[in-house]
Amino acid sequence: MNITYHESVKALNASIEKAKTLGIPVSLAVVDTGGHLVSFARLDSVYGVIDFAIKKAKTAVMFGVDSDIMGSIISGADVHGYGMLNSNDGLLTIAGGVVIKNKEGSIIGAIGSSGGTPEQDKEIAHEGVTAIF
Repeated sequence: MNITYHESVKALNASIEKAKTLGIPVSLAVVDTGGHLVSFARLDSVYGVIDFAIKKAKTAVMFGVDSDIMGSIISGADVHGYGMLNSNDGLLTIAGGVVIKNKEGSIIGAIGSSGGTPEQDKEIAHEGVTAIF
């Protein structure tokens, strides 16, 4: 099962409110289980973080773990880390990509936030996840 458009907008709006509260201009991306963009918002962020938000969300959903956890896995891969980072059209393994699960615990998508510090991005994305269910 994939995240619906309605659910993705609900997550996006909650993350937008959190970003506004923190005063951070971010880009936010919600993807389905195939890593395809379902909804997106750019809150006056710099152009470069658009791709970051999308890649953080894709990284999380492709591996079933938040993007920063995938970063920890790759950092322990030594020489193989380079190949892992460049797989799947490039991964972004810093905080801000958060897996979205339904009530049954199945992954239905992911949300990515970029524009703040890694900790702020994760907090903003997590706010969207908690708003859905």
